[in-house]
Amino acid sequence: QVQLVESGGGLVQPGGSLTLSCAASGSIFRVYTMGWYRQVPGKQRELVATITRGGNTNYVDSVKGRFTISRDNVKDTVYLQMNSLKAEDTAVYYCNADIQTASRQPYWGQGTQVTVSS
Repeated sequence: QVQLVESGGGLVQPGGSLTLSCAASGSIFRVYTMGWYRQVPGKQRELVATITRGGNTNYVDSVKGRFTISRDNVKDTVYLQMNSLKAEDTAVYYCNADIQTASRQPYWGQGTQVTVSS
């Protein structure tokens, strides 16, 4: 069974920084694209950033220049470094990963709350 375990959320003041981590574990053959999504109550979950196994990245326009996604393929872990945080970044952040076990499918983490407030 595959699990994605997130950590690093919390409360931060505007302009501050946080780093989220998400580690995949279980009977994994290979982890392909990994990413972060976020959701606020009443709105659809939106993509924040993705990173391929080879390191190609993609960001939603609203976080470009402020957030950096990275990964460690040995540890099957993805990170999201968030700088210059704004109140509108407040959301539950979810990790997503395309994982090959006996079959290949997407998995989701349980979510971690990020609150940007003074």
